Amino acid sequence: MPTSQGSIRLFRLAGIDVFLHFSWFLVAIYEINARAGGYSSALWNVVEYLALFLIVLLHEFGHALACRQVGGVANRIVLWPLGGVAYVNPPPRPGATLWSIAAGPLVNVALVPVLLGLSVLGRSLGWAQAWPDLGKLLQTVFNINLGLLIFNLLPIFPLDGGQILRSLLWFVLGRARSLMVATIFGFVGLIGYFLLALLAGSVWLGILGVFLLLNCWGGLRSAQALARLAKAPRREGFACPSCKAGPPMGENWRCSTCKQTFDAFQTQAVCPHCAAQFPVTQCFECGNSSPFGQWVASSAVPVHP
Repeated sequence: MPTSQGSIRLFRLAGIDVFLHFSWFLVAIYEINARAGGYSSALWNVVEYLALFLIVLLHEFGHALACRQVGGVANRIVLWPLGGVAYVNPPPRPGATLWSIAAGPLVNVALVPVLLGLSVLGRSLGWAQAWPDLGKLLQTVFNINLGLLIFNLLPIFPLDGGQILRSLLWFVLGRARSLMVATIFGFVGLIGYFLLALLAGSVWLGILGVFLLLNCWGGLRSAQALARLAKAPRREGFACPSCKAGPPMGENWRCSTCKQTFDAFQTQAVCPHCAAQFPVTQCFECGNSSPFGQWVASSAVPVHP
């Protein structure tokens, strides 16, 4: 996944930093030159490419703002050649995750009538005849938005469609099993995707497919880790102040100083390797962090995978 390292910070809006990865410029030059001839001037190709990423940016802001609306953390968006990534961390609840993911495609849905209206208006007012490049641009931008909407809704993890599927299954199957099923479904979908990329002879579709495959594999590994965590024995006498779930026994916490793992409840939230002390301890079930002293409780609720 792209990170803010090697990226240019463009601006900050609503507490969200927007970065542009350096590789975007290299691919932009290639793509704009490859599309030369479609318009009377290369400037229109530049406008078309910028319009593509404006739609992508609006899509990612949909994710980020929805995540913050449900109490999650979302403060960074990175644009790169394969699109954009909103770094969102919604509360680990199916409803919160579903809204955080679905809000992105809903932005594209909202743009459909707007862009269609501009295209129709351009034809009715004679823009397409007076300025053929403008008419083609309006139609192309509409097609781009519609194509992004359809592509993102493919049920392949980690595309929005795959994550929406996972969120819906979460209501029925639980956190770990829903992710497991969604990633397996994603692997099946990727078979068809790679066949399509091969038939189309598209290098970019192939590169994007590899990216999806790696992330799908990562999702499967995360599902396996969540399943093991849910089956781990719980430490008695402690419960999360927020969700009342008991903490799992074992070295499940990682020290931010020495990067070693340890059992925070066995060592009283002190790293046994470097003696670093942590004022708060995170719950793996709800994601909230609370002072260690607030974890002391007489009972805890059971946790299901």
